[in-house]
Amino acid sequence: MKKGIVLKLFLLTTLLCMLILATIYIGQTIFFKQYYATQKVNDIKTSIQSFKEEYLKAGDDVQEIKMLEQDFYQEHSTWITTLDRAGNIKYANDFSVKIHSDTSLNKDLANRDITIPLYSFIGLEDIERVKFNLQQGKRIMIDGVIKDDTVVPTILTRNNRNFVLENKQMSEKLYGNKTETEPAETEPSPAGGSKIYLTGQIKELQLPEGAVRSTIYTNRVFIERIKQFQVNLLLNENYNGHAKTMDYEKNDIKYKIIIKPIKDVNGKTAYIFAMTSLQPIDEAVQMLEDYYVYLIIFVLLLIVLASFYYSKKIAKPLLQINDTTSKIVNLDFSETIPVRSKDEIGTLSHNINSLSTTLHSHINQLQEDIEKEKQLENTRKEFISGVSHELKTPLSILKSCISILEDGVAKDKKDYYFNAMAKEVDKMDMLIVDMLELAKFESGTYKMEMDVFYIDQIIEHICEQLALDIADKQLHVHKQLSGSEVVANQHRIEQVITNFITNAIRYTPENKNIIISTKNERDRVKVSVENNGAPIAEEHLEKIWDRFYRGDTSRGRSEGSTGLGLSISKNILELHGVEYGVTNTEKGVLFYFYLTKKE
Repeated sequence: MKKGIVLKLFLLTTLLCMLILATIYIGQTIFFKQYYATQKVNDIKTSIQSFKEEYLKAGDDVQEIKMLEQDFYQEHSTWITTLDRAGNIKYANDFSVKIHSDTSLNKDLANRDITIPLYSFIGLEDIERVKFNLQQGKRIMIDGVIKDDTVVPTILTRNNRNFVLENKQMSEKLYGNKTETEPAETEPSPAGGSKIYLTGQIKELQLPEGAVRSTIYTNRVFIERIKQFQVNLLLNENYNGHAKTMDYEKNDIKYKIIIKPIKDVNGKTAYIFAMTSLQPIDEAVQMLEDYYVYLIIFVLLLIVLASFYYSKKIAKPLLQINDTTSKIVNLDFSETIPVRSKDEIGTLSHNINSLSTTLHSHINQLQEDIEKEKQLENTRKEFISGVSHELKTPLSILKSCISILEDGVAKDKKDYYFNAMAKEVDKMDMLIVDMLELAKFESGTYKMEMDVFYIDQIIEHICEQLALDIADKQLHVHKQLSGSEVVANQHRIEQVITNFITNAIRYTPENKNIIISTKNERDRVKVSVENNGAPIAEEHLEKIWDRFYRGDTSRGRSEGSTGLGLSISKNILELHGVEYGVTNTEKGVLFYFYLTKKE
């Protein structure tokens, strides 16, 4: 089964668009998520390097550091803070309780003021319900770990044991599932620190003011990750001291955690801790997956319509080219291909049109040449036929005269027969000249060369030449000439006028009139020759232009006519492309023709 180009283009375009749509869908729902996460982590790592440089420039300017953290969050939607070497948030005194220790198993911690960060135990949003138990003067007990002179509390307990704050992640690592509230022997931890137990009195409760740092304390996911990092750091688990990127998932939300160790302005080890959520891309991908159901339906419809239009638009000129070339094969050059574009199809259409025009021109020329050849052949045949027919009579007369002279009959009329033969020879000569000239005109190869001349001067000249013939019949010639200048072949027009006037002289009775006139009509001149004589029968008016045609069979040859004059005149006038004709008038017959007037 033959498949049309429209169907092929439609299928190809549809499949291509579907492939592109499928590629976009797979890329957005599968690869884009990974690409987004990788790109975002790389961008954050680069920004963390800039943060590090600004952080070191800030030195111990707490407000400047907090502003850097806030700016980083606003720019990258990423939580960031700095931790000390024990894993505590640096500069977290704004959300802390200060305790003066009075009893401790570690003598170095006795009678000291110790600042305990509260973010490890409670969220800022819950501080109001425990605020009473943390007022100044209250007694409190602390279980925890000390590392490099830094206290990391695990459990805070009032003396009445009705109030307990616990860092569960740390306590589970230190005590398992059992909560320790009793003093314990100090023992080394895997990270080189020691467990501690001390009691003291609350001196001051500090709560953050403003929103610069408060947002960190309210983000429990972020705080929990910091606490987990602290546990791993203190117990030397899952951390090797190098920059690290980790994945974390909470409540079906994925996060990226980046930890970068640095040296602070005092040369001590610190950590930049950053966490960013991948929830936006997850939500976007999920929305895309839901949206793609509708999008695919819409795009499929759009693809089908666009593919059909596109294929039709591309195929239409090709189909036109096919139809036109099919007609050219059958030598029908009537149709051309419309060229509507400047691309390869437009160029092809233009070339086919040019080829069609050239072929049409050459075929027309060939047909014209064939017609001319046929016309020449017909002319030759008619010439031979006409010559054969017209020469029979003079040849018969010549043969009879020669026979009489040979037999010696009528010797006294010898001169008469010689004169008769001479006249017949002259007639044959005139006949052959006329027939050759007529054949030349009818061959279709003769071209008229145009001159500019005054028609009245030609008529006057011809009348002077025919004055003797006019006088012999005592005819009266009346001339009504306008003196117009015309464009034509002077010699051939003179031949036509001579023929018309000669015919008028021949067929006008003695003492009658011949009227010759020229009349201006806009851009042309009408030349007329009218004679007083017998009219031409209506059935003969159109035939008198034919060769050897004589309406009156009794006349013509005896008056020296070859019967070709009007036929020659007709061909001359047709080669000029002018109007001509003959008509009967009240007094006789009028021959006329038109010539183009010079502008």
